Amino acid sequence: MTQLHEVDAPVHAINQLLLHRSGERYAVEFTAAPIRQGQGAAVGCVLVFRDVTETRELQQKISWQARHDALTGLNNRNALAERLTHALFKAREAGQMLGICLLDLDHFQAINDHHGDWAGDRLLKEVAQRLLGCVSDPGDAARLGGDEFVVLLRGQTELAHIQAQVLAVLQSLAQPYAIDDLFIHCTASAGVAVFPQDNASPDTLLRHADQAMYHAKQAGRGCLHLFDAQQDHEVQTNYTRLARMAQALEQAEFRLYYQPKVHLRTGAVVGVEALLRWQHPQDGLLAPGAFLPWMEQTDLIVDTGEWVLHQALAQLQAWAQQGHPWVVSVNIAARHFHRKDFVERLRELLAEYPAAPVRLLELEILESAVLQDIQHMREVMQGCQALGVCFALDDFGTGFSSLSYLKRLPAETIKIDRMFVDGILDDPEDSTLVSAIVALANAFERSVIAEGVETPAQAHKLLALGCELGQGYGIAKPMPPQDIAIWAVAYAGFDVAA
Repeated sequence: MTQLHEVDAPVHAINQLLLHRSGERYAVEFTAAPIRQGQGAAVGCVLVFRDVTETRELQQKISWQARHDALTGLNNRNALAERLTHALFKAREAGQMLGICLLDLDHFQAINDHHGDWAGDRLLKEVAQRLLGCVSDPGDAARLGGDEFVVLLRGQTELAHIQAQVLAVLQSLAQPYAIDDLFIHCTASAGVAVFPQDNASPDTLLRHADQAMYHAKQAGRGCLHLFDAQQDHEVQTNYTRLARMAQALEQAEFRLYYQPKVHLRTGAVVGVEALLRWQHPQDGLLAPGAFLPWMEQTDLIVDTGEWVLHQALAQLQAWAQQGHPWVVSVNIAARHFHRKDFVERLRELLAEYPAAPVRLLELEILESAVLQDIQHMREVMQGCQALGVCFALDDFGTGFSSLSYLKRLPAETIKIDRMFVDGILDDPEDSTLVSAIVALANAFERSVIAEGVETPAQAHKLLALGCELGQGYGIAKPMPPQDIAIWAVAYAGFDVAA
């Protein structure tokens, strides 16, 4: 390197250290300019130093903050993204597994609420220290924000080893935390995505680990869940399916068809059951079995149920004004019926159709749904009956019916399930069960109706056993509302005189 006193042109130097005789080091920049004689020859130089220690420290601090979590000192999301990309490259190159473990503290908000934010922050710091003790490289632990952390598990060749590492991490985090005079217990739930079984991009692997963590929470917390690509595909498929059904509801693709209920001896129409159909633009008219099962565990079944009630009440009002006093039955899903505001929402719906005779609206609920909470169901039923609405117990006999159960539920009608009607002519046990249900209905002063009536012989047998009302394809298939009145005029009933 040219000696400074020999420079022939100005020199600017950065990233230099100046060692003070006290031993302290200073970050400096300097400029060296030549000193020239009259004839122009350089005989020395002038040095100008600038202390940039504070600037350099500030730059380093900003750089550190850009890549680290300010509270715990762990890598942040940005640094993790780079780290994960590099770790995937190395794992692929070495033919090894890489575990991406996303951890979420259980009930962390409750700790914050009970002890204060200061205790929560101290807990997060302690968690970070424990995670650093579980990894060989400090850069393999990161905090995403809140109470979510990520640990990269490198260099493994077997899935069992990754699982064992995660369990060790969970065990470490589950040990009590001593924070000043507090003794806090806190567990974590872990979701794990494993490369190359899950051969996805870094962002997708983190998303998969997050999905797995959610499943761990649902499983009871304090445990781990491995991401399952097949399960994820099913979740995505269900989400797409539900989104399409929500669109169908919004775009008025659903229809209500009605199946008549008749007096088996006289053929008189006593009511109709409202049955949901989907007029799919590509697939045509779909029966409820093609879509309802996917709705039943989501709030979409509630929105759809309210739509059905609207349509049924409008139709009930129209028929009443036309002189057709038919009972209109509407099936109510368990999730819908268990809503806390069900009675109040029903009250509001009824107010929208003042000309609809409330006594002709019948709500059908499944026996199996009632068994979830009989006392609650009884209270809701009584609330609805106070509005004038009546009830039918659908699929009666398929659950765990008992005299006590029947006594506690104030339903006006019992529906005999089609599975008993199917075998009523050939199976003595089915015939005995139907007879017993009819006897129970009579004893408790309830009406009884049979589903699935297909033939005159079944109708004759039901009448012989004391059941006088029925519905089924042998009477009429479900049909659009405009066809019901025409059908009712033409229907002559079964020949049951024999």
